[in-house]
Amino acid sequence: MTDTELAFLESVLDLARTGRTDELTHLLDAGVPVNLTSPAGDSLLMLAAYHVHPDTVRALLARGADTERVNDRGQTALTAAVFRNDPAVVTDLLAAGADPHGGTTTPVDTARVFGLDAMGRLLRPGS
Repeated sequence: MTDTELAFLESVLDLARTGRTDELTHLLDAGVPVNLTSPAGDSLLMLAAYHVHPDTVRALLARGADTERVNDRGQTALTAAVFRNDPAVVTDLLAAGADPHGGTTTPVDTARVFGLDAMGRLLRPGS
């Protein structure tokens, strides 16, 4: 890839990091892959979840973002949302089928290790 192409892809990742949903969805609807990942394996969905952008998370989910995509550290978008203690994004990801036991650094383990009891309750079925 050229430096220009790499810069463009990084700018798309930045849209997810900064929650610029309208700009991101415009590019996705024009053909940018919804499961684009950073060199560290962070997907657009993971970046939006980690940086607490629920509208961006919902837009990515509506376009088929893979909730089970794992980054180089074994984390999913749900792990990121649990770590950030974000009930709205956790709820949206669970509704989209995200697995509380997915990845090697699972959302359930993250809630337990960091003492995020409210997150742990959200991850249990029927809660």
